[in-house]
Amino acid sequence: MDARLPARGHIFRYLQVGILLVIVVLLLCQPVEARKNYGDIEQQRIEVAFPDADNVSEPEGDYSIRTISSNGETLGYAFQSLDVVDIPAYSGKPVNIQVLMSVEGVIKDAYVLEHHEPILLVGIPEERLHEFTAKYEGISADQRVIVGRSSDPEAVTVDAVTGATVTVMVVNEIIMRSAHEVGVSLGLVEASAGSVKKPAVVREEVFEPASWSELTGNGAIRRLHLTRGEVDEAFKGTEAEGIDNADAEAAGETFIDLYVTHLNPPTIGRNLLGENQYRFLMGELESGEHAIAVLGRGEYSFKGSGYVRGGIFDRVQLRQFGDIISFRDLDYERLSDVYAEGMPEFPEMAIFIIREHHQFDPGSPWSLELLVRRQTGPIDGIFTSFELPYQLPEAYIERPQPTAEELAATEEANRPVWVNIWYQKSFQIGVLCVALGLLTVILFLQDKFTRHPQFLHWLRRGYLTFTVVFIGWYALGQLSVVNVLTFLHALVEDFRWSLFLSDPVIFILWTFTAASLLLWGRGVFCGWLCPFGALQELINEAARKLKVPQYELPFAVHERLWAIKYIVLLVLFGISLESMSAAERFAEVEPFKTAITLKFDRQWWFVAYAVALLVVNLFTRKVYCRYLCPLGAALAVPSKFRLFDWLKRRKECGNPCQLCAKECEIQAIHPDGRINANECHYCLDCQMTYHNENKCPPLVVKNKKRNRRAKQAPAGPERIPAVQIEEPGAIDAGAKRSEAVD
Repeated sequence: MDARLPARGHIFRYLQVGILLVIVVLLLCQPVEARKNYGDIEQQRIEVAFPDADNVSEPEGDYSIRTISSNGETLGYAFQSLDVVDIPAYSGKPVNIQVLMSVEGVIKDAYVLEHHEPILLVGIPEERLHEFTAKYEGISADQRVIVGRSSDPEAVTVDAVTGATVTVMVVNEIIMRSAHEVGVSLGLVEASAGSVKKPAVVREEVFEPASWSELTGNGAIRRLHLTRGEVDEAFKGTEAEGIDNADAEAAGETFIDLYVTHLNPPTIGRNLLGENQYRFLMGELESGEHAIAVLGRGEYSFKGSGYVRGGIFDRVQLRQFGDIISFRDLDYERLSDVYAEGMPEFPEMAIFIIREHHQFDPGSPWSLELLVRRQTGPIDGIFTSFELPYQLPEAYIERPQPTAEELAATEEANRPVWVNIWYQKSFQIGVLCVALGLLTVILFLQDKFTRHPQFLHWLRRGYLTFTVVFIGWYALGQLSVVNVLTFLHALVEDFRWSLFLSDPVIFILWTFTAASLLLWGRGVFCGWLCPFGALQELINEAARKLKVPQYELPFAVHERLWAIKYIVLLVLFGISLESMSAAERFAEVEPFKTAITLKFDRQWWFVAYAVALLVVNLFTRKVYCRYLCPLGAALAVPSKFRLFDWLKRRKECGNPCQLCAKECEIQAIHPDGRINANECHYCLDCQMTYHNENKCPPLVVKNKKRNRRAKQAPAGPERIPAVQIEEPGAIDAGAKRSEAVD
């Protein structure tokens, strides 16, 4: 039988290399998934948010935006987040959300159409995610939304979903970024929304005499000049095309020559209005109010007649940050006397007041929109607008310096979502890094630690308890085969570091595990850092203390059962090529989510499965890890490339000594003395025996011979007494570590 053992080892090596080659080939041949049909749910959500809507257009533009309207009047817009932003969530796949937004840039509804989040597939109820997205109703696309608490008083906070914090933080980023992008593209919100800033203040102490040409030259006064031909061109392709068109000779005539300026800065207002009129105007303005002057000449009147009929000027309006500011007759003052040197004559002049509730910012760009209407029927008409952009010169304003809190809030708002997650989990990151540092010391100094078996035994028990309680139940740092599948798919589809950085605890554990695979093999993770594995080991330790009988399979059977976990891995990988969602569901062969992530709080059949594995573990140590775990199989494949062999053996190991092989509680040592690194969990029990002069049979024999020679030596003045060593045969080769140490 011993002669056949190396051949079996070669078989398993070939199997692992074959698995690796199959995975690479299948990944390269994987087809691109087609877009899913979401059925009637999109229309149903639109009908709930906009009950008066009678028409939804086809997707248009770069973001595939659909316009929602009623009787020709636009009510809002619908779009899918996947058409706007492509942010991967915890699963590695983006979450697709339908966002409905009003014409004011306010979110009316956000509903998850598709996700691949493993924690929500069969763990936390999906309704919790829909409850979370429902909180975005009424939030403006230019507001700042933070999951959890924030020191920024202007930010909107929403509570996270317990157990799915990373997922909902990504969902928050998807909703707000897509809403903002669409809002900016439609002119509903300001492009710089999301930053924390205060409105600029007009510098009232700055005054310099200036002529009309100087004010127009430095941009304090802006101009819009339209010819009749340019206006005719604007109506082309509409029902008003050809109506009231100018002939060829009149096409170059002035339709309107329009000027606009901001009157609050003294250099502008005092030079245009004169000292007394300026002082009188500023005295009328309340705090936060601003005055602009509009001057026009040509055949078209910018005042129109709307303000006479209904109190609203229907030909001019102001737009800033996507908000429309209309002027009523109470916002209007006649302007007849002007004093600027070199100013041309204007038959039509007006002062319009911007009231405080509009929250106008004099330091940000704004535009005056001129509306031109052409009659297409007895009561029907078509409008087209011409924009006159305006930006107040920097010399006339003062921008307040942001406070330290505002700067911090702005920095936080501009950070990528994964960076914010790392900040929020700084405590978990710090503790985990210290723990991994301690484990690194243990591994590098294992020869020194294993010479003190009782100390190392209790140190290991404490570390396993930390792994279960802190890494598993508190930090939710249970690695899964789903992470492996996600990584493999990302390599050939769309690899982005932000995907893997979105959960810092998982990322740090994977980084450490990858390094440990090259140095020590699979065993470091499976024996020290897997919360479910640690839970099994601690339970079995307690069972042994309580004298629960232990059973082991014959090595020949045990060796053949190793292949099961590799088969499970291949099946899951094959399913993932067809559907990652299906693979995530079949990955429930792992009890990790039930026992660790959700702490047994889920449907009874999942709990029964996890408990059954733990009950079997009472009698046979870590049965799941040995035979079923696809994650262990996935880690064993690259373990073939480890650089060092740290576990020491003697030539007597296996022939004649079988002590370590019988003591290994997961049967990772072959009868011929070889340690199977693919199955070893790096508990270091065999190394404690290796250095124990009173337990390791080869060392016992060596000490006995040395003592015999010492007895036969001539007696000297300082004779060293011989140490009594038991015969090797007196040592029970089947004694367990717990009996030897304790």
